Amino acid sequence: MFSMLGIFRDKYLTWMDLPVITFIDIVEIIIIAFLFYTILVWIKSTRAWMLFKGLMVILVFVLLAAVFQMNTILWLAEKTINVGVIAIVIIFQPELRRALEQLGRKNFLSGIASLEFGKDDTEKISEKTINELVRACFEMSKVKTGALIVIEDTVVLSEYERTGIALDAVLTNQLLINIFEKNTPLHDGAIIVRGDRVVSATCYLPLSDNMELSKDLGTRHRAAVGISEVSDSVTIVVSEENGRVSVAAGGQLIRDLDQEGLRKNLKSLNKFEPETKRKGLLKRRLRNAKKDIQVDDE
Repeated sequence: MFSMLGIFRDKYLTWMDLPVITFIDIVEIIIIAFLFYTILVWIKSTRAWMLFKGLMVILVFVLLAAVFQMNTILWLAEKTINVGVIAIVIIFQPELRRALEQLGRKNFLSGIASLEFGKDDTEKISEKTINELVRACFEMSKVKTGALIVIEDTVVLSEYERTGIALDAVLTNQLLINIFEKNTPLHDGAIIVRGDRVVSATCYLPLSDNMELSKDLGTRHRAAVGISEVSDSVTIVVSEENGRVSVAAGGQLIRDLDQEGLRKNLKSLNKFEPETKRKGLLKRRLRNAKKDIQVDDE
């Protein structure tokens, strides 16, 4: 095959200065592409994803500075790049260590075989799930049952999911009330919701060190704000002291919400899928399935 390509190049493309591509070069390209893909998948599954997007914005500004010959900005970028790399390693030392440990535990060949390139793993949250969440929160509010519910958005929370107990159960009003019932094994800590399912319970969340938060807020509220500072999740808090319902998002805490206010905040999720859109997708799938059956019969 490579000899044929060489003959074709020597006969028809002599006027072009083409590089000589060998079998080793192709293998090298595949290995680099695989490593680059693996690093991106790891970054997306940790809070490093938000930092990565911020770095991309800075690189765009540096590129514009290079195009327009902004020498002062280029000089500052050159002097700070070494310090920035060291700072990133220090900040994300726990994530880097965990990634190397997982790499050492996994079988390399089975890891390659299990990869599903191009898979869309985005899980939508339906309107039915939002209604179940609202109903459960305000039923717990009436009896002053404390609750901490983290709803994942685009940033994957697997780092915090691993600190709890795996559930993987469909989210319902009764399930949430049973989880947060006092003196039950799963009531302490937070639950993480991904799409329409509760994936983990009794999870530990980072506490916010924001000094502007009210002093009367307890650990549950500070944990809700803390997880919203390191991800784009939306966290619902039901106070055990007064039964009030609050929502934390983007490092901000919105307190004393009613049912409509809570529903509105949940529908602001990037992964919210209206029921009408979901039904339309189901109808299209059924219609396509009927067409395939008719073609087979003919």
